[in-house]
Amino acid sequence: MNVLQLAWKNILNKPLNLLLNLILFSLGIGLISFLFQLNTQIKDKFDNNLAGIDMVVGAKGSPLQMILCNMYHIDNPTGNININEAKPFLNPRHPLIKRAVPLSLGDSYQGYRIVGTEHSILDLYKGSIKDGRLFEKSMEAVVGSTAAKKTGLKLGDTFYSSHGFVQDDDAVHDNVSIKVVGILESSGSVLDQLILADTKTIWEVHEHSEENHAHSDSLEQKEFNLLDYPDKDITSILVQFKNRTNFQALNMPRNINENTDMQAASPAIEINRLYDMVGVGTNALQILAILISIVSAISIFISLFSSLKSRKYELALMRVMGAGPSKLFLLIILEGLILAVLSFILGIALSHIAMYLMSGSLSEAYKYDFDAFRFINKEWALLALALLLGFIASIIPAFIAYRTDIHQTLSKM
Repeated sequence: MNVLQLAWKNILNKPLNLLLNLILFSLGIGLISFLFQLNTQIKDKFDNNLAGIDMVVGAKGSPLQMILCNMYHIDNPTGNININEAKPFLNPRHPLIKRAVPLSLGDSYQGYRIVGTEHSILDLYKGSIKDGRLFEKSMEAVVGSTAAKKTGLKLGDTFYSSHGFVQDDDAVHDNVSIKVVGILESSGSVLDQLILADTKTIWEVHEHSEENHAHSDSLEQKEFNLLDYPDKDITSILVQFKNRTNFQALNMPRNINENTDMQAASPAIEINRLYDMVGVGTNALQILAILISIVSAISIFISLFSSLKSRKYELALMRVMGAGPSKLFLLIILEGLILAVLSFILGIALSHIAMYLMSGSLSEAYKYDFDAFRFINKEWALLALALLLGFIASIIPAFIAYRTDIHQTLSKM
């Protein structure tokens, strides 16, 4: 029997100790792995959805709330802005602005937000049509891949929007229906969770009189342009600059905040602030998980150290039968490393199972799909950590086994 097989049998010889050590060690590894998974996937989604947007213009309020609402669609709007006031930023000939995408929010269907916007929003997020076509007139909608899957909407279906961002049967706009004309390809961006329509659709579902419907019908006779309706409101504008290093472009948010009734915010700055705020909590949990792992290493040390007393005759007999001190040293080290590897495997399994069980609630909270079985590079670092703790826990017992005195031990039999 080789030393690895012997180490394995020694571990199995005390199943209760094995179970306790595995539970404690794997909980620490699993918690760290879960936090790695959660932070990495959220950060990846947030970074992907920056979409090259340099500035968001909206109503005054919390800049972080405005970014989360209009770019990530996980918060409420700070209010609306008047098109007449926002007109300079919607001008296609603006010398500093490459692209300006207006958004109008306020309605949803089964909890999925309906966004009044323009086709150019697809360019921001590299979106494309899978089935059907883009909306061409009011009361037509294009549905994101996840939204289509969860709501069951298909090409040709019609639906009624609800006021607000949660499902409320008492807030349904049942005066006019919206028709699905397209389904988007999955892009891994926030588009997957949205229902897109033109801005007229958002306006019309809130207008109930025949006069307003007659007015909206007339809009279909010519190309729609937001600038033709200065008295109406939108929620925000997503802005890309032509040159991000241009001094005037860099100062534009400050000028808007100081000289208008609107608010401008930089997505990159606000998201970094969010990372800083969230990082305090996750760092505390990671420290707790590391402490659990250290305690588990101490438990492994105590287990191996205690077992040496009952195994000293066994070790002495191994020496008599030809096993050298180095082999006894290796035997104890292997026992600690085997416990570490088993704990790592169990901890990673627990982490991904927890991610799978929570993916539904996480998707609902963050409006993104989470991959429960994605393996990230940081988890290899956890294997190294587990092996290091297992080695440290077994080094002293291994050294004691190495120094086993054959004659003294056997003389006491």
